[in-house]
Amino acid sequence: MAKQPQPISPLKNFFAGGFGGVCLVFVGHPLDTIKVRLQTQPKPQPGQSPLYSGTFDCFRKTLVGEGVRGLYRGMAAPIIGVTPMFAVCFFGFGLGKRLQQRKPDDVLTYPQLFAAGMLSGVFTTVIMAPGERIKCLLQIQAATGETKYNGSLDCAKQLYREAGIRGVYKGTVLTLMRDVPASGMYFMTYEWLKNILTPEGKSVSDLSVPRILFAGGLAGIFNWAVAIPPDVLKSRFQTAPAGKYPNGFRDVLRELIREEGVASLYKGFTAVMIRAFPANAACFLGFEVAMKFLNWVAPGL
Repeated sequence: MAKQPQPISPLKNFFAGGFGGVCLVFVGHPLDTIKVRLQTQPKPQPGQSPLYSGTFDCFRKTLVGEGVRGLYRGMAAPIIGVTPMFAVCFFGFGLGKRLQQRKPDDVLTYPQLFAAGMLSGVFTTVIMAPGERIKCLLQIQAATGETKYNGSLDCAKQLYREAGIRGVYKGTVLTLMRDVPASGMYFMTYEWLKNILTPEGKSVSDLSVPRILFAGGLAGIFNWAVAIPPDVLKSRFQTAPAGKYPNGFRDVLRELIREEGVASLYKGFTAVMIRAFPANAACFLGFEVAMKFLNWVAPGL
């Protein structure tokens, strides 16, 4: 049985989650850029080498060709979206836990925590899908040498002008397919690890910083172990020219399997896993610090 702090406050989760999300983006965005470029690089012609031979080659070429700024391409979109997105994500998790409690002191099981986490994935898609679309387009733009979009706002305006709101929200179903199960795994793993790491007779709210970092980082690893295949499909679909995949993710999946094999569903795996631990460790540490601050300044919130 899981031992979460009582009572659960979705509102505090909202504010603390927003701060945690900002921490995640600053730590994790460079490797997210590498991940997207690896996932969306064109298939090499016969006899030619791929644009990037792997994670470290992509990192080196980006750094040499574009400098440190190249690693932070497209960060404005997730920064603008990440505070409300993670706020809503943690709010959804808190609400999911609250809805499953019959009494305020009920202790939820791990399957119940997984279900609460899945609810958070549904909540975040409305914000996540357009931010991911814009981010991916800006991240691959620099690699192609073309300059179609002059920043996140210009990208959003052009997408809306070309295809309306559907153009901005292209890839929403794939974002749901990625985030709903992955979010369930994310939060359940974090709560499970917090319980394991809590010394006998102590409260989970008293965990040390290193233990919070370890639990948050490992939760990120578990999250992305579930999320990578739909994330590859999402990145490919969101950056494809209009009309290329008329049947949505099914066409993307068929093309990838036919041309590059099952292993193509794990493109960017190394970059994702290298990023997952520090980024999510920073996220949960930011969340826990903000939550303690909120409990101190607004105990009745």
